[in-house]
Amino acid sequence: MRIATTIFLTDRTITPVRLARELEQRGFAGLYLPEHTHIPVSRESPYPAGGELPDEYGRTLDPFVALGQAAAVTERLALGTGITLIAQHDPIDLAKQAATLDHLSGGRFTLGIGYGWNVEEAADHGVEWSTRRALGSERLALMRALWSDEPTAYEGEFASVRASHAYPKPVQRPRGPVIGPRTLIGGAAGPKLFARIAREADGWLPIGGRGLSESVPKLRAAWEEAGRDPEQLHVVPYAVQPSPGKLAHFAELGIEEVVAQLPPAGEAEVLRALDAYAAYL
Repeated sequence: MRIATTIFLTDRTITPVRLARELEQRGFAGLYLPEHTHIPVSRESPYPAGGELPDEYGRTLDPFVALGQAAAVTERLALGTGITLIAQHDPIDLAKQAATLDHLSGGRFTLGIGYGWNVEEAADHGVEWSTRRALGSERLALMRALWSDEPTAYEGEFASVRASHAYPKPVQRPRGPVIGPRTLIGGAAGPKLFARIAREADGWLPIGGRGLSESVPKLRAAWEEAGRDPEQLHVVPYAVQPSPGKLAHFAELGIEEVVAQLPPAGEAEVLRALDAYAAYL
């Protein structure tokens, strides 16, 4: 099983360059980074994990800039977002960022996308909360029009682009309905999410990995119903605190990659966590 990592990199933590080098040297599979552009002080949205919102949410580095640094100092380390808040981005700009990172890294990029939980943050980006998922789907479709080999137009309710020259193209080649970097969608298990994954993505990025015994078979059924190749479905438990029993359970479910959570801390503490996780490599 491949063990990747995620961390809230901030202006106070280990740097992307130092972490990326350590991960590759130690044999970890990848680095996924979360995204929050800002956290409004007058916050009404409750923190999904309960309690006070941790300080690092308002201090996160831009994931594409940080992953660009990581790409420059590694050769094998997979690079991903976990997750990109797709509705909060201009899709033409985001298509350029993702394609550039995939191109410069030699096809190592995974675009993890999600729809967020912070209503106030999304509102500052002009996102109407009730339509954010439909908006995200259209923005992804527009990005794929720009990633297509031939100039391709896209016209939707929320987004449109003319047939355009747009380079670089992502290194990764089309798979079924998916054009561009490997794309994983985050979110809670359910038929609507699973249908969306089967239509639009390479797989699922579930936080924590609870309940997968029940949900993975349902996702596989939706995937096969959509005519997708069962061998191409990726389920990647995210922000996991690994243990031998948990990893063995994931392996029984056919899961081949897990993303372990690192502390949002300085170099010494993060390296101690990597030493502890090394037992699972």
